[in-house]
Amino acid sequence: MAAPLFPLARLWLALVLALAALLPPAALVAVPAAAQEAAPPTSIDYAAWEKLSAQAQDLLAQEKASDQALDSMRKQLADWRARFAEAQNINADQIQTVRDQIAALGPAPAEGQAEDPDIAKRRKALNDQLATLQAPGLKAVEARSLADGLIRQIDARIRARQATELMRLFPSPANPANWPAGWAVLVQGGKTLGAEIEQEWDNPERRATLRNNLPAIAFFLFVAAILVLRGPAFMERLTTRVLDGTSLKGHAVVAALVSLGQFVVPVIGTLSLVAAVQASGMTGPRTSALIRALPEAAFVFFAARWLASWLFRDGAATLLGKATEARFHTVMIGLVFALEFFRRAFITEVRPPLSMAAQAVWSAPLVVLVAVFLFRLGLILRQGRRERDDRAGGDLLASLRRGLSMAVIGVSVLAPLLALVGYVAAANALIWPTVASLALIGLIQLLQRFATDIYVLLSKREDAREALGPVLIAIVLVLASLPVFALIWGARTSDLSEAWTRFSEGVAIGETRLSPGVLVTLLVVFALGYLLTRLVQRTLRSAILPRTRLEKGVQNALVSGIGYVGIFLAALIAITTAGINLSSLAIVAGALSVGIGFGLQNIVQNFVAGIILLIERPISEGDMIEVNGQFGTVRGISVRSTWIETFDRTDVIIPNADFISGVVTNLTRTNTTARLIVPVGVAYGSDTRKVQQILMEIAEAQPLVMVDPAPAVHFVALGADSLNFEVRAIISDVNFKLAVQTEMLHQITERFRQEGIEIPFAQRDIWVRNADELTGRRAAAAPHAAAPSPEAAAAPVDPARISNDPDADGDEQ
Repeated sequence: MAAPLFPLARLWLALVLALAALLPPAALVAVPAAAQEAAPPTSIDYAAWEKLSAQAQDLLAQEKASDQALDSMRKQLADWRARFAEAQNINADQIQTVRDQIAALGPAPAEGQAEDPDIAKRRKALNDQLATLQAPGLKAVEARSLADGLIRQIDARIRARQATELMRLFPSPANPANWPAGWAVLVQGGKTLGAEIEQEWDNPERRATLRNNLPAIAFFLFVAAILVLRGPAFMERLTTRVLDGTSLKGHAVVAALVSLGQFVVPVIGTLSLVAAVQASGMTGPRTSALIRALPEAAFVFFAARWLASWLFRDGAATLLGKATEARFHTVMIGLVFALEFFRRAFITEVRPPLSMAAQAVWSAPLVVLVAVFLFRLGLILRQGRRERDDRAGGDLLASLRRGLSMAVIGVSVLAPLLALVGYVAAANALIWPTVASLALIGLIQLLQRFATDIYVLLSKREDAREALGPVLIAIVLVLASLPVFALIWGARTSDLSEAWTRFSEGVAIGETRLSPGVLVTLLVVFALGYLLTRLVQRTLRSAILPRTRLEKGVQNALVSGIGYVGIFLAALIAITTAGINLSSLAIVAGALSVGIGFGLQNIVQNFVAGIILLIERPISEGDMIEVNGQFGTVRGISVRSTWIETFDRTDVIIPNADFISGVVTNLTRTNTTARLIVPVGVAYGSDTRKVQQILMEIAEAQPLVMVDPAPAVHFVALGADSLNFEVRAIISDVNFKLAVQTEMLHQITERFRQEGIEIPFAQRDIWVRNADELTGRRAAAAPHAAAPSPEAAAAPVDPARISNDPDADGDEQ
């Protein structure tokens, strides 16, 4: 019965593979490189390969070939495939050189056209040389294709067998008729253990070994008793003491490290117990199998206790007040999982192999037992998640948590049903990987919490928990755990290596193949070029350009231009270094350029306008300008837009195209002087000469009004309500235009008041020419109307109520 059990050895292997997945491809090709040094591609024994490929085809033709034989053959084929992959690039440099030489001869003449004999002879020689150089690589490509096909067939055969085994129907363990078979296995196993111990005890050499090793056995047993019985409780108390010691900086990190002793210490004690048993020499095949399973079982049990103590701590998560119950069920799941290791070890050495009925009877009880604890834990998690999600408002992560809880509940219901019906292999393949996956998810959560604590400790900011760093750490942990999840759910290490091989090969786009190595090279070279460009920009901006006589805007233009050129060169060098053939992407680039031309037309227009502004310099930083009704001071000029600050301290971003196509008023481009015009009106009857003299004195008294040209006062109009004058002056700084105008108006008001000069306001007199006629018609229309009072007759007439229509009714005067 083949069902993935996730033993300790596979766990460590999975972790190693997960770490290897984070390494650059260059590190991962170290083994093939070593194999290449041992067997250079030029010395490939194709006769041996043909013999091996024939053996692989014969093995595949045998339907009863064992999985071990298929795995062994697959490893050999994978080694040969790696050699062929290296041999594909034989003579690559020489081939490229010959191709360049052929290209230098020019295109071959069309059919029927003659060619110079010397050139034709040289072309033929180069083509023959090219064919000779390409032959080993083409042969390696052919052999690699055959090896790859054979490997695919072996993988398909093994996967089909696994699927068949999972769907195998055993006798139902719920049928009492099958129980005697399971009881017979237990009885026979007990007898076998007793017989092994009795046989070893009857052996004088074994007894002598036991007597000689008694001191060592006693020491190992003492260490095992201390570490297993007292170690976990001591480490838990120590962890709590460190965790409660809030005065210690980074106490959470230290407590997490100390807490590892809760399962490391008892596992070491278990290894000491194993050493004591092995030192006694009283072990047979069945006893040795059980002893070998003891460290893995202890690791699973104590690791479950450790996870439960950290994931379901009191106060850390409410779980509707059921944290203690959640810890209990987690520990019990770990205990049942540990018993599964002993069950597997107990039936391993049974000869003859167990019957299907015995296998079903021995597997189903533990499946049902662990499902009970798993079901209750799923309910607790679901209730606790729902409470926290209601408080948080719900999000994608909350949905994933609810889905995980429902999946746990579903598996805990489905697996026992499958086992009781008779699909024991399917039940084992479902329930135990679920338990291991939950443990791995909890471990990822603890690792993310531990890494976040370290991140906060290093950054020295408590709000760093909400920063980007912890999120990236979580993503890396999830990605690194994917190979481990694959191994948990029955994937073989060869499946992971095959997936990595496919991933390393990349994707072919025309004549270019994008692989992880190419992408890493591309990113690294571009990053180096980008950093170098920024370094040059920073040096120019801070150390070189400030010592020149260039304007600030010209300096910014140079720095921006160097930045764009540097990024372009970095991208070009990165693409070339990675070996990407741009000619194969020319058509795609052309199509993209057309789309970009239409979709990014405005951006390109602003970009070109920005370059023109940076070159011609019609405006500079600090200029006071007016464009599109926006009036303010230029604060920055970029390639795409210009930033101005208005007088109400608001920032306005204006596209550069507006400066090229529109009208721009620059008040301070050449100088800061500006003309000030102050209109003044006085009442009719005022002495105009005196008014002009007063206004001139006030204008000349302003400190910012320039003497040359001198200010002037003009009598400009006889207005409808006033005599109009204008004070015209040139001020030295346009930034103080409003201040000068305000001061002048204050002084004008004060002087006019002192001199008795009136500043008029608009007045209107309304004359009704036919008042008598309108009044008589009103009286005729209403002869009995009361006469208006003297106050009403003397009241002013409201112009809005006067109508020119003689037939209109209303209060007409």
